[in-house]
Amino acid sequence: MTRTALRVTVGFDASPASTAAIDAVARLFPGAHASIVHLWTPPFASDVLRRRLWSGTAGLDRFVEAVEQEGAREAERIAGIGVTLARAAGWEAEALTARSYGGDGVQVAELAEKLDAQVIVVGSRGLGGTKALLGSVSDMVVHYSRRPVLVVPHPLLAGEFAALAAGPVVTGWDGSSGASSALAVAESLFAGREIIPVAVEDGAGHGAEASRTAVTVLPRSGMLPRTGRSTAEVLSAYARTRAAAVVAVGSRGRSAIAEILLGSVAMATLHHADRPVLVVPHVMPRKQ
Repeated sequence: MTRTALRVTVGFDASPASTAAIDAVARLFPGAHASIVHLWTPPFASDVLRRRLWSGTAGLDRFVEAVEQEGAREAERIAGIGVTLARAAGWEAEALTARSYGGDGVQVAELAEKLDAQVIVVGSRGLGGTKALLGSVSDMVVHYSRRPVLVVPHPLLAGEFAALAAGPVVTGWDGSSGASSALAVAESLFAGREIIPVAVEDGAGHGAEASRTAVTVLPRSGMLPRTGRSTAEVLSAYARTRAAAVVAVGSRGRSAIAEILLGSVAMATLHHADRPVLVVPHVMPRKQ
């Protein structure tokens, strides 16, 4: 029986990070159906274009109308670039443009909900640490989405890119319901690949359920890490040694500010991993 094509929603702005994300994820999900989403925001056009359209205060209404018309046309052009890239990578693809007045990450998550996407894809410009804490569209998509979000860092090194084709998927494991959700989604999205649950702890195997076998990785100090960042670093290092294609983690679903300030494993992995990170929300939509 032919398997239904995976439904992917891609946030696209024609930046190097977003164009590279399409190329990378097409190797993870060959034959997917992609909705290429581009959000356009005020003032809807470049400074150069607005100067060309401006004819004085007497024509203000016509100016606003012309700016919006040109902004919409530019948005469609950008989304079309994404569609061309997606089709060249072997996906079926369609463009979707929408106005945005800020909060692009929230709007991408809402559109993915309407499209019934199985996974959202966003590129990350590779900002780490404090530079990435606020204002990142990829962060906001992760915080507000009820769908799994795959964040692709830019740039990927040659070895990391090569691993996308057939590398295993490393999933963070601590025995929680969030970890169980991440494991189940990874097994569904990456059927046929090796899935490796990894527990970062200070002793053998007490974090794994009887039905699962988790690899236990000890921190160099031999002590249980006390922060999300240190746990994420061990998880990411293990993924590197296994030439993993993706690291998958569950999110506890707390508010955006709490998630950032408390430094969860999910957010720390998102900011420090050197390969795509799949973040699975704590509460998933019910299947229809």
